[in-house]
Amino acid sequence: MAHAENRLEELRELVADVLEIEPEELTDTGDFMADYEADSLRAIEILARIDKRYKVEIPQEELPGLTNLKAVHDALARHSGGRG
Repeated sequence: MAHAENRLEELRELVADVLEIEPEELTDTGDFMADYEADSLRAIEILARIDKRYKVEIPQEELPGLTNLKAVHDALARHSGGRG
């Protein structure tokens, strides 16, 4: 379980960097667009960075559902075959 928590914190840093906010400002369920003024280009950038860092490709069709950190974390877990 500790590994999953580490991954969540890594993701928090990755997403916060894309959104240009501090990691501690990014909550697990804060909406990227409503709460952090992200746009679709930033969402695509998040997916690209996940692909690069974790070698896991999350299909762009899932973008509309990836509205917060928890959703991104869950998608990463799903597409990495539960690794992590």
